[in-house]
Amino acid sequence: MPNVDNILKLQQEFFDSGATLDIKFRASMLKKLYNAIKTNEEEICKALRLDLNKHEYESYICEIAGVYAEIKHMLKNINKYAKKQYKPMGVAQTGCRGYIQNCPYGKVLIVSPWNYPFLLTITHLVDAISAGNTVIIKPSAYSENTSKVISKIISETFEKKYVACILGGRKENAELFDKKFDFVFFTGSSQVGKEVAMKCATTCTPCLLELGGKSPCIVDETADIQDAAKRIVFGKLVNVGQTCVALDYVLCHKNVKEKLIENIIDQIKVQYGEDALKNADYGKIINKKNFDRVVGLIDESKVVYGGKINDVTLQIEPTILDNVKEEDAVMQEEIFGPILPIMDYENIEEVISFVNSKAKPLALYLFTKDKKLIDLIPLKIQYGGGCINDTIIHLTSQQLGFGGLGESGVGAYHGKVGFEAFSHQKSIVVRKGMDLALRYRPYTKRKEKIAKSLLK
Repeated sequence: MPNVDNILKLQQEFFDSGATLDIKFRASMLKKLYNAIKTNEEEICKALRLDLNKHEYESYICEIAGVYAEIKHMLKNINKYAKKQYKPMGVAQTGCRGYIQNCPYGKVLIVSPWNYPFLLTITHLVDAISAGNTVIIKPSAYSENTSKVISKIISETFEKKYVACILGGRKENAELFDKKFDFVFFTGSSQVGKEVAMKCATTCTPCLLELGGKSPCIVDETADIQDAAKRIVFGKLVNVGQTCVALDYVLCHKNVKEKLIENIIDQIKVQYGEDALKNADYGKIINKKNFDRVVGLIDESKVVYGGKINDVTLQIEPTILDNVKEEDAVMQEEIFGPILPIMDYENIEEVISFVNSKAKPLALYLFTKDKKLIDLIPLKIQYGGGCINDTIIHLTSQQLGFGGLGESGVGAYHGKVGFEAFSHQKSIVVRKGMDLALRYRPYTKRKEKIAKSLLK
C-alpha cells in the first residue's frame, strides 16, 4: 500500500497552493477525466464483465453513461455553482450584503462499493473535483478487475498530489479511516456505514453515507399490472438485484396479486429468456460469500418461479416467492440478489404501518392510478426517494438529488446537490454602508423602544 501520510501531505500542500480554487483548472481536469474514460471504455466494459458478467450495453447505460452525464452537467454549470449566492438581508443587517460561498472541504476520501464499481466511484470523483477538492479514492476489493482499471485511469490522468487511488481490502480501509480527512463519502452496507460514521465522529469529520435497506414496491388494485410487471422485473433484476435501490419486496393488493405474479413471470421470460441461467448475458453474484448468503434466503416451499442455481458461475435464477410472511428469513435483511418476495394486503393503512415499522428504506416504488394515493404515500412513509409507476430511474437525473434517510443514508448527491455535498456552504456578511447604533451600548429606553418597533 502506498504511503498514505505522504500522499495526504502532498495533497494538503497542493490544496493550500490554491490551485484547485481556479474554476478553469477544475473544468480542465473534468475534461481530462472524460477523455481518459473515452479512451478506456472497452477496458472498463471488459472488467465489468469479469467482475459481474455485465453485458457491455448494460455496463455503458448503467455505469459509464451516468459518469459522462455528470461530467457534462458540471462543465455546463460549474461557474454558476461556484458563484456567490447573494441573499436578502434583514433590518438587523442594514448596510450589509450577505452571501453563501461554496468552498471546497480540502482533502476528501471516497470509498466506493462493488455493485456499480465504476459509476459509484467516478461520479463522486466528478463532484469532488468540481467542488475544488483533492481526492483519495478507495475502490472495492471485491470488484478487483474494475478497481484495477480505475486505478490505471487515475494514475495516468492525475498526479497523486491531486487525485490518488489506493487498492486493497479491509486492512487498507481501516488504515484510511484512521487518517484525518476533511470530508468522507462512503457507499456500502448500513452496518459498515455505522462504523464509518463513528470513525468520522472521533475527528468531527463530516461524512456522506449512501447505504441501502429493504426498499418496498407497492402495487394497488388500480395499477396497470402489465406495465408494473415489466418495470418491476427491470428494477429488480438489473445487475441481478445487486443494486442499492432495487425493489426488495412487493406489497400487492390481494385482488391483483395472482395477475401480477403471472405478468412478472411472463416478463422474466421476455427479458431474460425461458432459462435465464443459459443466457450468456445474465449477471452473476459478485463472490461465493454473497452467493451463499442469497441462496440461503430461498425458501423452496414458497418458490412459485425459478429457484435454480449454478454454484460454479455464481448465478441464481430469477426467483419469485409467494405467501411470504414478515418473520421469513428473506424479510430479515436486504436481499441484494434476484429473489423477489411477494406479500399481499387488503388496505393501504396496513402497508403504511408495516413499512414505517421497519428501518427507513433507501427507495420506495408505488404503482397506482389513484391520485390521492400518489400524494399520500410520499408524505406518510419515510424513505430516501423513489418512483411512481416506475422503478430505479429517479437516481439517473442530474436535476434530482439522490440519497437515503436514517438507516439508508445521510446526505445526497447528483448535479448541484453533488457539488454542494463536497462543499462547505460558508455564510458571509459584508459591511457596505451605514451601521445601526441600536446594537451598541449604552442601552437606553429610546433605543429599546426603536428596536422593539423595528424587530417585533
